[in-house]
Amino acid sequence: MILTTTNSVEDYKILEYNGIVSGTAINMQKMGLTFSMQKYYDDISESISEVREKAFANLKLNAEKMNANAVVGIQVDVELKSGEGLITVMITGTAVSIVKR
Repeated sequence: MILTTTNSVEDYKILEYNGIVSGTAINMQKMGLTFSMQKYYDDISESISEVREKAFANLKLNAEKMNANAVVGIQVDVELKSGEGLITVMITGTAVSIVKR
């Protein structure tokens, strides 16, 4: 599965646009009490990475269900609700069928 933020893939031709596809993941921050701001920011960064990976896995799964072998025009949105400890990652793009030229 090819994933890209661009609207095309170099050396490939888009045969079919299968539709808009998305992948979403939500996770509670695993935060402990700490007096180190660096540790706090490191924990947030790690949590965002984990949630993003899950969202990309969901995107790929949903694109495969649409018989696509690539997703173009990907946009990633990250939302943090620190008071609630929530991290939401939503990824959208266009599922396409492509072939090598």
